Amino acid sequence: MHNPLSLRHFLLALAVVFVWGTNFVVIKVALIHLPPILLAALRFTLVLLPAMFFLPRPAVPWHNLARYGIFIGVGQFGLLYLAMNGHISPGIASLVIQTQVFFTIGLSMWLGGERPRPYQWLSLLCASSGIALIFTHVSGAITGLGLALVLLAALSWAGGNITARACPSAQMLAYVVWSSAWAIPPLFALSFIMEGWHADLAGMQQATWQSWLAVVWQAWGNSLFGYVAWGWLLAKHPATTVVPMALLVPVFGMGASALLLGESFPAWKLIAAFCVMAGLAGNILWPHLIVWAKTRY
Repeated sequence: MHNPLSLRHFLLALAVVFVWGTNFVVIKVALIHLPPILLAALRFTLVLLPAMFFLPRPAVPWHNLARYGIFIGVGQFGLLYLAMNGHISPGIASLVIQTQVFFTIGLSMWLGGERPRPYQWLSLLCASSGIALIFTHVSGAITGLGLALVLLAALSWAGGNITARACPSAQMLAYVVWSSAWAIPPLFALSFIMEGWHADLAGMQQATWQSWLAVVWQAWGNSLFGYVAWGWLLAKHPATTVVPMALLVPVFGMGASALLLGESFPAWKLIAAFCVMAGLAGNILWPHLIVWAKTRY
């Protein structure tokens, strides 16, 4: 069995998942004035600049960087911001986006010939029942379109995971920074086409200091700090020790949404959250529980 995280490293991991979870409320603040696709374009512009002048380009093929930038920038966050612009609440978005775990497994099966194990099928069934329950309650702050967009964002995130896995030796911070160069042009182009330059200009003129602080936090807090700290922890500890901490992301997301935005969590939301979280936990923790049981007994 692996040693647990030290208190200092545990607190760092907790800080990362806190930032990632509460970021869904920060997104909502930024969307008050900024159009969603423009917000994504501004976010990745700040990820790229000025960091690219201090970090050498990672030694990976340019097409890999381009795919990752498009999957994460345009697919994951572009679609997520569109969904959160009036189509889904932050708390539910923070929960549904975690289905990227199962999409990643599915893509690994399809592209790499990996075969799922029984506990993975059971975990997927459990999580899917939670998503299905959310689908039966689409109305008001949670629409079918919003739920579909977040699921597509989760699929894009999984595509980014598979793309990054092809370059395991890449330095993650430089990889994230330089891949943003391929996310920025399509995001600005899509914003110009779909939102219009009048809306973009009006949004930037009306944006408050809170809006701009939210954009900066998206780039430097969520992307740069989060990835750097998480990558450092994974370099110091086995993934089996660090990765389960990510289960707290939707907990912080739903808690922050309830506390700061007044999002209500009736029984059906809590049941759906339990199903999704149980599915995620089963997929991540079950193999290690088996190992623990074998070593103990």
